[in-house]
Amino acid sequence: MHIVNQLLGHGASLDLNARATNASGELALCVVAGGGRGCVLKADAPVAGIWIPLRGRLQLGSGSEALLMPGEARVTEADARLHAVGRGNAVWVALLGTLPAWRQVLHGQLGVPSPEAVLMPARHVADRELRRSALALARAAQKDDAAAACEALIDRIVALQAGFAEAIARCPGRTYAQRRQVFMRLQRVRNYLSANCHLDIDNDSLARMANYSPWHFIRAFRAAYEETPHAFLVRQRLERARRLLRASPLAIAEIALESGFENRSAFSRLFRQRFGTTAGALRRQAGSRC
Repeated sequence: MHIVNQLLGHGASLDLNARATNASGELALCVVAGGGRGCVLKADAPVAGIWIPLRGRLQLGSGSEALLMPGEARVTEADARLHAVGRGNAVWVALLGTLPAWRQVLHGQLGVPSPEAVLMPARHVADRELRRSALALARAAQKDDAAAACEALIDRIVALQAGFAEAIARCPGRTYAQRRQVFMRLQRVRNYLSANCHLDIDNDSLARMANYSPWHFIRAFRAAYEETPHAFLVRQRLERARRLLRASPLAIAEIALESGFENRSAFSRLFRQRFGTTAGALRRQAGSRC
């Protein structure tokens, strides 16, 4: 595995092109360790990657805007419109590469079956072990010795994505390749919903994003994830509201609106059903821990 290390400090900017992920003509992955306010990463070549914020917030602009917080990890598809900015005193690490580079690493060195040698676009929970792997990678990049840390991080992401197997099996399609392609399309929509749950989104728009009719889209989504797009959207809105209650000074009514709920009564009822407590009680509990 050939690794290119890039360090981004306070206010620094990096334009990542195809040559930045290759060295001496060899396929390579690029480790980017960012730290400090306003460091910016752009790409003018299609690169896919793994993104993990360790402190502060990481704003990803790849089509739709998405804000990543510590405790989250995101896998992005190959995109030449990539744009990432560290917000606040952010510390983050990214592992990026072209599709041929990822296929070489996943299939040739980690033994992932050839048809599956592409990471799925997804948001993952970054548990303690994954955050430790990401921190080890950031430190190794500073020493220009990141190969072992890269392999450890990729192993953890591959293990997380193995959990998609059951959802892929439930997707419509006669062959595994067809079902996997359907799942990829649905994942794009699901990730969009997760990042934009506070917006007013209808099924017709989501179906067009997946290149399905509304009826086929809802049917395929429910088959894969065992819930409707609307149920997933409501769940994401409630999770967003819970995060804001713990971290934002906004009033509860404002948080409901910021999370996509126009009806305060419906928000209160759904919140209690989901979390077993009221929004006010959760805020008081969070305040008592500070």
